[in-house]
Amino acid sequence: MSSAAGPDPSEAPEERRFLSTAEAAALERELLEDYRFGRQQLVELCGHASAVAVTKAFPLPALSRKQRTGLVVCGPEQNGAVGLVCARHLRVFEYEPTIFYPTRSLDILHRDLTTQCEKMDIPFLSYLPTEVQLINEAYGLVVDAVLGPGVEPGEVGGPCTRALATLKLLSIPLVSLDIPSGWDAETGSDSEDGLRPDVLVSLAAPKRCAGRFSGRHHFVAGRFVPDDVRRKFALRLPGYTGTDCVAAL
Repeated sequence: MSSAAGPDPSEAPEERRFLSTAEAAALERELLEDYRFGRQQLVELCGHASAVAVTKAFPLPALSRKQRTGLVVCGPEQNGAVGLVCARHLRVFEYEPTIFYPTRSLDILHRDLTTQCEKMDIPFLSYLPTEVQLINEAYGLVVDAVLGPGVEPGEVGGPCTRALATLKLLSIPLVSLDIPSGWDAETGSDSEDGLRPDVLVSLAAPKRCAGRFSGRHHFVAGRFVPDDVRRKFALRLPGYTGTDCVAAL
C-alpha cells in the first residue's frame, strides 16, 4: 500500500486496478498514520474478509464433510497473522480449519491471535507431512498465508520454505492471501514454477503480480478502505454488493 506520486491521467483504467509495492506500502501508511487504524484492526479486517472470500468460493451447503476441512499455513510475518484470523473466522463460519504455523513469531499480535485460535480448539499441526497424498486426503482446501509482498522465502526459515515446496504439489484447491507466496509482487516472477492458486484474495487492493493470476476466483478484500483513499490512489475496482466485505474481480 503506498504514498507515491499521483496517478498519470493518461494511464488506462485497467492499469489502475493494480498497485505497485511502493503504492501498497503508502496506502497502508495512510490508513495507519492518517486514519489511525491499528495494525491489529487491519489484520482483523483482512483476515475476516479472507474467510468470507473462502465461503464465496467454496459455499458450505455445497461441500461434503471432508471438503469443509481446511489447512491454513501461516508464516511469521503479517500475512501469517492474517491467516490466523482467517482460520478463526472459518471456524466461526462452521468450517473445520487446522493450522500449520512452523516458525512462530514472538510478536505480541501473533501470540494473541495464536491464543485465540487455541482457545477455540482449532488444532495446530506439529509438522507438515511430506507425502502430499496424506494432505490431499485429509483436507478439502489449503490457505496459503506464508509470505506477503516483499518477503522472500529465505527470510522466514527452512520450515516455511519446505512447506511451500509441499504446497506446490497438492491437488486440492489452494487459496492465497494477498499474493501467492514466493511470487514477486511487482512482476509475478516465479509464477510459472511457484504456487498456482485456484483462488487469490487481494488485501486492500490487488498488487501488480495479480495481473498474472489465472486461477478460478479473484477477490479483493478492501471494503474498509475509505473512498477518498481509493480516489487518491486512483483505484478502479468493482463495487461491493450490499454488506459484502469482498468483491469478485
